[in-house]
Amino acid sequence: MRQSIRLVRVKGIPIGVHWSALAMLVLIVTVLALRVLPTAAGDPSTAAVWAVAIPTGAVFLGSLLAHEAAHAVVARRHGIRVKSVTLWLLGGVAELQDEPADWRTDLRVAIAGPATSLVIGATATVAAFTAQAGGAPGLLTLTLMWTGVVNLVLGVFNLLPGAPLDGGRVLRALVWRRTGDRVRAAGSAAEAGRRLGWAFLILGVLLVFFGVVMDGLWFVLVGWFVVVAARAEAQQGALTTSLAGLTVAQIMTPHPDTIASWSSVAAADRVALTSRQTVFPVLDIDAVPVGAVTLGLLGAVPEPLRRSTRAAALVLPVPAALAPEEPAGHALAALQGGPVTVFVAQEGRLVGMVTGDDINRVLQQAPLRERKL
Repeated sequence: MRQSIRLVRVKGIPIGVHWSALAMLVLIVTVLALRVLPTAAGDPSTAAVWAVAIPTGAVFLGSLLAHEAAHAVVARRHGIRVKSVTLWLLGGVAELQDEPADWRTDLRVAIAGPATSLVIGATATVAAFTAQAGGAPGLLTLTLMWTGVVNLVLGVFNLLPGAPLDGGRVLRALVWRRTGDRVRAAGSAAEAGRRLGWAFLILGVLLVFFGVVMDGLWFVLVGWFVVVAARAEAQQGALTTSLAGLTVAQIMTPHPDTIASWSSVAAADRVALTSRQTVFPVLDIDAVPVGAVTLGLLGAVPEPLRRSTRAAALVLPVPAALAPEEPAGHALAALQGGPVTVFVAQEGRLVGMVTGDDINRVLQQAPLRERKL
């Protein structure tokens, strides 16, 4: 998930928020101000309620960041690269660039987030009871109690056994331990997540039917997200299986058609119209790739500008080039960040590229390779 607002970098990890997290903040603050905090002892004023609701909502977002940061920190300690930590509408995402090396690492990374939420929840709950015993204002006591309960619920919810929840990762690690097969374990976690998501959807529909509309719609939203994400996990597992044992050289498009960076778009048309590619490496005068252009970008340049616009002005950035002998899974990981292609280079020279079309072709060829074996 791409970050809309970059907040900070912690030990090299970008921490940010997606724009949808702002909607979550508004929703939380509104619920606090209109439904939760007005019930505090002492009959607090509207101004006091809103003055407390806003920072409390921000503190809750901070607890979500702590949850995801815990995953990232534990992953880094085990040599797993972390791309980013991002908050969005339904919580947070810690994007890992590498897969855990063994089931123990998988389990430790998975459990770190829920454990952090449970610790925060328990601490806030104890603080609430302590504040109440000490005669603190009812608004403060209720705020601490809400923060504690919500984090406890968050920790328990994330431990439900189904991908993409942390409990799904825990399930994957345990099945991996029992079977010794990570791919099979991932498939089991994805299937459990799909069933869990449908259970949430059905529960949400029933709640709406019986008049509990807001809670029902929330369960429907969460269920839909879990089902979609579980399906994506299953597809990822299928891709990982398909690429197992293959090298980048075996899946790449070798010696692709290229476009010179100094060429005009009109000149690039001649290459694009005679090629079967939809993505083209752009090379500088030393034949070094400087980026890529797509058919869509070339076609979007207006006719009056096609002779004066250079291909270099249209290039899209690409990840660092891979070597032909690297595992094919490295190309899949590089493409997951959203680039249109990843280049393959040997001794500094372009020898191929891998695009989403290449990955899809390998996926479709998988049954043929299995029959051949």
